[in-house]
Amino acid sequence: MYNVFPSTNLIINIILISAFILNLVFAFTIIFMEPRQAGAIWAWILVLVFLPLIGFIIYLLFGRQIQRKHIFKLDKKDEVGLQMIINDQLEELRRGDFSKNNPSIVKFKDMIQMLLYNNGSFFTNDNHIDIYTDGHEKFDALLKDIYAAKHYIHIQYYIFRNDNLGKRILQALEDKLDEGLEVKMLYDDMGSRSLSVKAFKRFRQKGGAVEAFFPSKLPLINLRMNNRNHRKIVVIDGTIGYIGGFNVGDEYLGKKKRFGYWRDTHLRVTGDAVNALQLRFMLDWNAQSFRDTLKYDERYFPDVESGGDIGMQIASSGPDEFWEQIKYGYLKMISAAKYSIYIQTPYFIPDQAFLDAIKIAALGGVNVNIMIPNKPDHPFVYWATYNNVASLIEAGVNIYHYDNGFLHAKTMVIDDEVASVGTTNIDHRSFTLNFEINAFIYDRDIATRLRHIFENDMKVSYPLTKDLYQQRSLWIKFKEGIAQLLSPIL
Repeated sequence: MYNVFPSTNLIINIILISAFILNLVFAFTIIFMEPRQAGAIWAWILVLVFLPLIGFIIYLLFGRQIQRKHIFKLDKKDEVGLQMIINDQLEELRRGDFSKNNPSIVKFKDMIQMLLYNNGSFFTNDNHIDIYTDGHEKFDALLKDIYAAKHYIHIQYYIFRNDNLGKRILQALEDKLDEGLEVKMLYDDMGSRSLSVKAFKRFRQKGGAVEAFFPSKLPLINLRMNNRNHRKIVVIDGTIGYIGGFNVGDEYLGKKKRFGYWRDTHLRVTGDAVNALQLRFMLDWNAQSFRDTLKYDERYFPDVESGGDIGMQIASSGPDEFWEQIKYGYLKMISAAKYSIYIQTPYFIPDQAFLDAIKIAALGGVNVNIMIPNKPDHPFVYWATYNNVASLIEAGVNIYHYDNGFLHAKTMVIDDEVASVGTTNIDHRSFTLNFEINAFIYDRDIATRLRHIFENDMKVSYPLTKDLYQQRSLWIKFKEGIAQLLSPIL
């Protein structure tokens, strides 16, 4: 008598074959339907084909992209006002009478125009900047400014931890709420995934407003690993702004053994550039808060006298935009360099165009220096970084390993004339996937100070030479190979 039911093995085979076919269809439709670079397409195809079920889960977590639509919107009146400022500055640039007293601004006016045109990054030239490279100094200054606030505090961080430092800042904010100030906090739901909403119970009871960027729709699980808000912005009374690499957590004070001393770069800004930071906070806040939106108010954009004369643009970028504005700013700086380039970054996984720009500058006689950390916080990212910087040695690029803790600074300095400091790493994630913000600074004194900071860090770093790189073990070569294969999607 024949068994009319298919065998278990046949059922399993049918399921596996069907899953494989569906996986192939998924790979060749979803991946190609979304705008990606060729390297990323091939990397995702490999993941989906060779890891059918696991690859699908990885894609859901790391591969999905948001559509290029404007999730950050201004009221029509405010949008018209901002466009008028941009048009006026573009006209000044075309006439050639734009800040003739500042040689750096004259030399880089095409870069100013590019950021104005593509990003709406209006130019200001009345700013004062304080540079912080130590977490204790930065947060001491921030807490001092918070306690001196008179009207409002807007604070935004990718990572905000409820540890000793986080509690100190939260206590300061609650104290200001007791004084009747407006306090709003925005944090990234993935970056701050260990942060419990219970930590803000008293903060909310006192009248504070807090929102998470792209919050999870499931308990304890956020399926949107990409498109995170990596920006760090603080605006106090419309007169003081902070921008840079420090998040809020004890590790940023060097209190985590895993990292040791935390070396970062952050700016305290006074002047009209604070208006740009305030505008960026308002856009980010309104994208997540639908009950407590911020609208234009003169108290958020006061006229102030900073006593400074530093030229700046605040540029932001993200996956909602067509142009990779901050990456373009970096490339514009590199292509304009005549004498020197100094770059500090924890991650160096750029595309080929960026690598070629660095090589062209070095081969053309520019003194190119890149500093990376000597310890990983993300292993795959570290070994891809190691491989990429090593590929530049033959072109004459000087590579340094920071050996005094963890280097997290994101800075670039060109010819002691223009510099950039912000949240943007030199990798695909920062250039394309995350929401970032950088200050582009047109000032010889600030650029020179940042170059001196790099040179001081060289005292606790060691050079990566060709001979040293060739002595690496087979195990390191293997890790580099795997990391390089995955680098388009890291």
